Order: sequence, then C-alpha cells, then structure tokens
Amino acid sequence: MAYIKDLRAKVGHQPLIMTSASGALVNEKQQVLLQERADTGDWGFPGGYMEYGESFQDTVKREFKEDAGIEVEPVKLLKISDQEFYTYPNGDRVQPINAFFLVKQVGSRQTAFKPAETLRIRYFSLYEAPKFFNHQHAMMWQTIKDELQSSSRA
Repeated sequence: MAYIKDLRAKVGHQPLIMTSASGALVNEKQQVLLQERADTGDWGFPGGYMEYGESFQDTVKREFKEDAGIEVEPVKLLKISDQEFYTYPNGDRVQPINAFFLVKQVGSRQTAFKPAETLRIRYFSLYEAPKFFNHQHAMMWQTIKDELQSSSRA
C-alpha cells in the first residue's frame, strides 16, 4: 500500500489508472466468498491494487490473504475489466484495470484478515447477490455466475 500512498501524496485526488486483481473462491455448495468492506460497508470480491513489481497472480494471492485471511492460488483468469470508473469516499478517483480470477484455497488454515479493510467475510449463494461496492464487482458477480452455470452444464 506504500506505493499507492506515495503516489497519492504527489497527485492528490486526480484520476489515476490503477491495476488490480481479485478472485472468486467457490465452496463445495457452489457459494462464492465475498468481503464486507470496511470503507463503504458494501460487499465485494477479495482483491486490490498491485504493488510495484507484482504480477496479477501475486496480487490476488496477497490481497486474498489480507482481505479474507485465506491462502489461494489462481486457477483461471475469468475476465479483464477496464471500462469502469470509481470515486472513493475520500475523493480519490480511479479507473481500475482488474484481472478477475477463479481461485482455489491452498492450506486449510484461515488467519485473521485486516480489520481496516474487511468487516467480515461470508459465502453467498449465486441467487442472493448482496449490495456490491461498485458496478465492477456486480459485473464480476455475473462473470462467476455465468462460469459456474456453464461448467455445471458441461
């Protein structure tokens, strides 16, 4: 996060193109794990912005650990989204370029997540979408829903 803080110290709230990665972890009941965000109270997929030198895969693994306390490995790239814009409650404006992965849990242990980022985590049925953080997360929900429905038909 130091990279983003350093950048914001120089540019303030100016619009930035930010690169991020997020993931969908699906349990045996075909439910999807989401985090309740500490900044807005809305729900979203664990994930976040890249640090300098990271890959998309590295980012989703680090962010999942921070946001949900779960170690994951990316299994499949589901979507790259690049046409969304968002203004955070503090006024920071971004165009997030996001790599959205299907992930699998590695290891059986869950650790504490960062309470400054996540209020709680919960699995949701594909038919009970919560209020999402932004439109990009709602689109990711539809992407994982389509993926799971097409794989169940195969």
